[in-house]
Amino acid sequence: MLIDGKKVAQDVLEMCRAEAKELIDQGLRPGLAVVLVGDDPASAVYVGSKVKTCADLGFHSVEKILPASTRQEELLEIVQQLNADPSIHGILVQSPLPPHMDEQAIVRALDPRKDVDGFHPENVAKLVMEDPSALVPCTPAGCMKLLEQAGIPLAGANVVVIGRSMIVGKPMAMLLVSKAANATVTIAHSRSRDLPRICRQADIIIAAVGRPEMVRADWIKPGAVVIDVGINRIAAPEKKAGYRLVGDVAFAEVAPLCSAITPVPGGVGPMTIAMLMKNTLQAARQSLHQSSAQKS
Repeated sequence: MLIDGKKVAQDVLEMCRAEAKELIDQGLRPGLAVVLVGDDPASAVYVGSKVKTCADLGFHSVEKILPASTRQEELLEIVQQLNADPSIHGILVQSPLPPHMDEQAIVRALDPRKDVDGFHPENVAKLVMEDPSALVPCTPAGCMKLLEQAGIPLAGANVVVIGRSMIVGKPMAMLLVSKAANATVTIAHSRSRDLPRICRQADIIIAAVGRPEMVRADWIKPGAVVIDVGINRIAAPEKKAGYRLVGDVAFAEVAPLCSAITPVPGGVGPMTIAMLMKNTLQAARQSLHQSSAQKS
């Protein structure tokens, strides 16, 4: 089975549209601010996509494009202004930042209630504690949604997560091992000993290591489920762009062995923006509850 991320993402966005209308009818328009520092082409595409999706759903959106020479103090000042802006419920500072900036310092400066990427230490702690008010990192949340929509049973499943980043690997493992999912999780990475053997024991593999087509057919237990988070450019002189996109999994040789697999592109990628919109709605909804609690 091919897990269609585009279709699932569209379903999530339609739910977001309906929920946004409900909030707008109550006098609250969800607001997302996206900050881009520098001129990285891929980041510019992502930011444009996020702003366009906001407009399509009826969100209020603010886009701040800053030169790569922006000082960290200037960026922190913008973050504080957005933290204080009641019309903004979610703030996303597009990664990567220029080398002279401390990315963690920027993340820690965000109001955790507006941290729709889910990277602030407070949201990380809430995720570990299984606090429902946590804003969960978008890509892992999207992977969980794909597994849910595909009807993949998680309770008791042996899951191998390849990758240990704070963006995907670690939060992915926390979601899978939670009481809601009840999976048995192994976090592996590029330096794990005999990684193919570890993967062959998995009922589900989440590949998020950032290496093109690293996971091969002899890593897969027949009937396993594979979620490919990777998106890598490799040379393809025959194509107009000069490259093609591939995942962390060698799709052509792995797919015939799987009971379900995500393609690249069209798998996990579309889910990330959909879950960002879902997080923005959650942040807006929670701000409404906080405001009501303060008034009472």
